[in-house]
Amino acid sequence: MNVPRFLIGWFVTGICFAQPSRVPPKRSSQIDNGFGINSNLPREPYLPWDRWWWTRMFDAGVSWIRIGQYENSSEPTSWDWVEQKRGIFAIAPEVDDYVDSLIDNGVKVQVQLLYGNPMYTSPGGRRPDQITPKPGGFHNDDRSIDSVFWPPKTQDQIAAFIRYVKWMVNHFRGRIHYYALWNEQDIGYWNPWGNPEEYGRLLAAFAPAVHETDPQAKVIYGGQADPNSDWAKRALDECRCASGIDIFAYHTYPGYGQNMNPESMDYAYGTESPEKLRNLVRNYPAIRKDIEFWDDEFNSIPSWRGSDESVQSKYIPRGLIYNHAAGVRTFVWILAAGVDGNEYDDFGFIHGRREMPDDFTPRPVYYALQNTNALFSDTKFDAGIGIESSDVPALRRQGRAPFLHYGFRSKNGKAIIAYWVAAHSAAGGAFPPMAVNLKLKNSGIRKPVLIDVVSGEISPLTWKQGTADTLEALPLRDSVMAIADANYFDWPVLPEAPSGLVAQASGAGAELRWVLHEGAPSKVAIERRAGNTGRWERVATPPAGMQFTDAAPPSGRVVCYRVRAINAAGESAYSNVARMSR
Repeated sequence: MNVPRFLIGWFVTGICFAQPSRVPPKRSSQIDNGFGINSNLPREPYLPWDRWWWTRMFDAGVSWIRIGQYENSSEPTSWDWVEQKRGIFAIAPEVDDYVDSLIDNGVKVQVQLLYGNPMYTSPGGRRPDQITPKPGGFHNDDRSIDSVFWPPKTQDQIAAFIRYVKWMVNHFRGRIHYYALWNEQDIGYWNPWGNPEEYGRLLAAFAPAVHETDPQAKVIYGGQADPNSDWAKRALDECRCASGIDIFAYHTYPGYGQNMNPESMDYAYGTESPEKLRNLVRNYPAIRKDIEFWDDEFNSIPSWRGSDESVQSKYIPRGLIYNHAAGVRTFVWILAAGVDGNEYDDFGFIHGRREMPDDFTPRPVYYALQNTNALFSDTKFDAGIGIESSDVPALRRQGRAPFLHYGFRSKNGKAIIAYWVAAHSAAGGAFPPMAVNLKLKNSGIRKPVLIDVVSGEISPLTWKQGTADTLEALPLRDSVMAIADANYFDWPVLPEAPSGLVAQASGAGAELRWVLHEGAPSKVAIERRAGNTGRWERVATPPAGMQFTDAAPPSGRVVCYRVRAINAAGESAYSNVARMSR
């Protein structure tokens, strides 16, 4: 049996008989409210659903997802895909399967409703009655006559867009509860260039349309590319709908194209900053008192000037926890690269399909994200945890590189402390050795352990002699270190999801094949659905293997299958859905 390293001294039932050597993963189904990711929906040929990338988000504990873009273009949920003939709205059954896969595997979905539609918004004198959406290779700034970045501005155009909005909200009612208007409307995704008054007028129609169609749905002010508070104020002034906005979203790519540490988001934009933007929105007249803030696009790219994969794996946990301490939910960009887009393989946490040996394999940042999700999801910042630090003389020469530390508490009351140097990280991973003493108050930690969030390594600590709150000579790095009790890791370790499920007719039956991964599965659950919609039925739970024959599938219609792995702790996420016509 292949036992992962983090299970050494740890039974798969989740009962801890010894401290694990590495952070055990949490799956998405084990997290109520954690961090998010952006992802394209599966798409042939570069993001096929039956390759091992989609289910990895569930294995890594992703809790939220933002969908709607194929990198910098439209997706099958965008207006130009949903309404390809004037007045006719439709979504392919596969798209519903993608959305259901997210929901059934424990991920909450926000969808961006965007962009324009050439049948209505083209600047030309004659507009077509039927369109064919472009593939993902186009991007802003695209000002061609049929570009989707021409937004609805006239009364008739806005009315047409709202018909699409209402159809989408009704179609996904009960499944998707979060709807964002547009993406980066303050730059070139809004032709000819972002205009706050035009966006405000569209938002004024969008917010009530969403709420009236589904009273349980939430309206998201679409993510601004830059934290420009004046732009936001002008949009809100024009909208006059502040009370109808549930979530305000923005993006942080400080120093886009170069290596800048994530904490620089609060000083890299000159006089603007996310903090200033949040204060403007929070104090805007009629805004909801409980409005949430989302940084729903954040990343640091290894191909950027002065960066590499070691820098990225440090910056992602830092950005997530920095925002988490400020009460901001973060969605990292992006799960897997679709290399037919304009970003090649630069952004993906998982490599894209380039016909190379590392296709669909994770970068180091993927495991850093998995550790961050396992440790800090379902925690809240706790100002009652006191953290006192010794002086670190070497930091006096670092300029804008403060020592940051935050205390969080899990939903079952256990404390975890995160600390790091908010320094500019150098390619290659080098950082001068530093140490710090910490005194922790009101943490409840009795048997402290040190956790390297990037590598996942766990090691025991000892309180300073004669104390039960002071730790000496802790390693201080430009990556997140954490302190928790040895009993913090109290969750069962579920198996990884199977991938690569395919179904083929074989005589009167169906031959299924898939691939199993880590987590010591002992069985596999096989589920079947007759038709494009309807109830899934569990048809078999054979011993762990990678093939099965369904001897008597329903005939005369589409038959769909999915599988999940089972171990003593529970069940994995579901695989992709495989379709077969009978």
